[in-house]
Amino acid sequence: MLNLFGLLSATAAASGELHKMANRKMVKAYVNANREAVAESDNPHALITVLFDELIRSMRLYMATNRADQNEEDTHLGRALTIIYGLQSSLDFDKGGEIAENLYQLYEYSRQQLLKAARGEDASGVTAAIESMESIREAWYGIDGLAAGSVENEGNGS
Repeated sequence: MLNLFGLLSATAAASGELHKMANRKMVKAYVNANREAVAESDNPHALITVLFDELIRSMRLYMATNRADQNEEDTHLGRALTIIYGLQSSLDFDKGGEIAENLYQLYEYSRQQLLKAARGEDASGVTAAIESMESIREAWYGIDGLAAGSVENEGNGS
């Protein structure tokens, strides 16, 4: 009887873990679907905000990764560097002028700080870079809100 109770407890625990795994997969699928919808939308501001969200997430995960898990660390570092490259490549220096130049320099600073940390040098610059990216992301959220508001106002004839 005791073995049956142990078996039932183990089965319930395993069932609970399977339920948690299924929930995580569903949440991940929802998040991915939302990102894909934004990427396919006609709103470039929404795409940039998603890129900033992913950049900041990757930078934070890189900083939080234990050095013992080199593959995970490399994944987060590679993702952050790729997003930074994408952001730098999307800048229009002709139309953006000084703002585009300043953004490029901030992105480059972030890239350099990640590379310094990857070489085992001082990683404190990554924290400062994350804070800078968060500030820029908040500005993009504001632009996206204004852009969405202006589209809604146009649709209402306002």
